[in-house]
Amino acid sequence: MLADASNFVHSVDSTFTIIVAICVFFLVLITALMILFVFKYNSKRNKKAENIHGSLPLEITWTVIPVILVLYMFYLGWTGYKQMTDAPKNSMIVDVYGQMWSWSYKYPNGVKSDTLFVPINKPVKLMLHSRDVDHSFYVPAFRIKKDVIPDRINTEWFLPKRLGSYDVFCAEYCGLRHSYMYSEVVVLSQDQYDKWMAGKLSDNDKE
Repeated sequence: MLADASNFVHSVDSTFTIIVAICVFFLVLITALMILFVFKYNSKRNKKAENIHGSLPLEITWTVIPVILVLYMFYLGWTGYKQMTDAPKNSMIVDVYGQMWSWSYKYPNGVKSDTLFVPINKPVKLMLHSRDVDHSFYVPAFRIKKDVIPDRINTEWFLPKRLGSYDVFCAEYCGLRHSYMYSEVVVLSQDQYDKWMAGKLSDNDKE
């Protein structure tokens, strides 16, 4: 089994699975009970049946259980959100620029590229800038997505844990060629990353 592509994959997928499982459980339970009651307690079989006007234990039960479940799901979402907002202090910072209809990246040493290259197992903090309209930086494999807003710098971070190339999309409709706003995150070994960066710095010197 392949390792998670980023540090957020397991927590996001686990939260999603738990919420879907709770929803499916109650969907099946309530649907089954409704069908059972329709056949078992219909007026033909229970001609002397009477309506129940209230049951305090029942009211408390179906109020308390949903509250507990909602609070539990909120807890899962909040802890995941907090984890995604607290970037490690040793994170590598990269400026990300969104414009109609492409992404570009600028590293602390001034190197620029249209593909995001990062070293494996190194936390990366993205500073998100928009040069025109609203965009959204979305890497499905990493389970990260953040709005990119004009005149505002949003941030997000991730820890790449598997070598390879991963799609980057814009998840906010931004104009006629929105679907073409595509890029990649390429995760390299530290040696490969250093060689790539050295080559880009050499090209800058030539310019």
